[in-house]
Amino acid sequence: MLKEGEIRIPSGCAIAAVISKDGNMMTGEKIFKSMIPMHDRSNGLGGGFAGYGIYPEYKDFFALHLFFDDNYSKEECEKYLKEKFEIVKAEPIPTRTIPEITDEPLIWRYFVAPLNSVLRAMQLDEKEYVARIVMKINTHFKGSYVFSSGKNMGAFKAVGYPEDVGRFYKLDKYEGYSWTAHGRYPTNTPGWWGGAHPFALLDYSIVHNGEISSYDANRRFIEMFGYKCTLQTDTEVITYIADYLLRKQGLTLEEAASVIAAPFWSTIAAKDEKEKEKLTYLRTVFSSLLVTGPFSIVLGFENGLMALNDRLKLRSMVVGEKDDKVFIASEEAAIRVMEPDAENIYAPQGGEPVIVRVKEGASNGN
Repeated sequence: MLKEGEIRIPSGCAIAAVISKDGNMMTGEKIFKSMIPMHDRSNGLGGGFAGYGIYPEYKDFFALHLFFDDNYSKEECEKYLKEKFEIVKAEPIPTRTIPEITDEPLIWRYFVAPLNSVLRAMQLDEKEYVARIVMKINTHFKGSYVFSSGKNMGAFKAVGYPEDVGRFYKLDKYEGYSWTAHGRYPTNTPGWWGGAHPFALLDYSIVHNGEISSYDANRRFIEMFGYKCTLQTDTEVITYIADYLLRKQGLTLEEAASVIAAPFWSTIAAKDEKEKEKLTYLRTVFSSLLVTGPFSIVLGFENGLMALNDRLKLRSMVVGEKDDKVFIASEEAAIRVMEPDAENIYAPQGGEPVIVRVKEGASNGN
């Protein structure tokens, strides 16, 4: 029988992130090593990373990362991709054989450009076109899953502990100006390759620690606008909420945070008239996109990161910095692995977004 103190209850999954405001490139080694002190926050059923700036030689093309159950699924999906895109390069994503990662699917990446003739015929911009293709594949192509689809970025995930997933994908060989990481401890959804974090659509990616009690309401609303939640975990819907609010509705990051972690009405009532009017509008119009339940998330996007707690701050998250870098993690120990001399360590307030952008004109972050 286990006695008190012999088992750790770590309050869920592990998240971590780092970004260089000057756009300086960093290998993925530190981000996956940052997950080691948070090992007990995972149970081996999912780990993953997102890197930004990692494909400079193909920065003008969408990088589609796909899992395939078998060669038949791959062949059928590739036929469809060839109908919709110019495929500049197709290759297996490089991996290491390590005993900790087993039962891997076929893992491929495709650098693609939408066919202009198809874009003109459908009267769509390229981002909307790619988003629709992703939804089509993940909904209708059995055994094929697009798990990353942005430009000059990529998600890498698997069933396993995150530090093993990082080694498996050789992330020490990649360089990016921003990285996010996740160690999964699923409690009510299955552990499978597609269900590991990050969840990504276009250049948006989400890592999440917590539970979404509002999932059904969020999902029903977002699926009215063409999104399909097919990956068997609640976190997927946050990615689509971010895409809908930021890309389709044109909200700022601060406004999107005020939807996802909307202030209480009592808090809104205490604001000045202009701020009260704005927050009332956001909370009223997008009421179905309020995410309830305990959560801490990191949203990755082109040239930036946003970290956000639920409004009651029911999940831990700390922030630190050193020189041009900002670090975010569930625990300070993870930040100290990435930067032992990190400064200004603090815990953001509930519902308070921490937004970090690469400086405009920084050569590697552009």
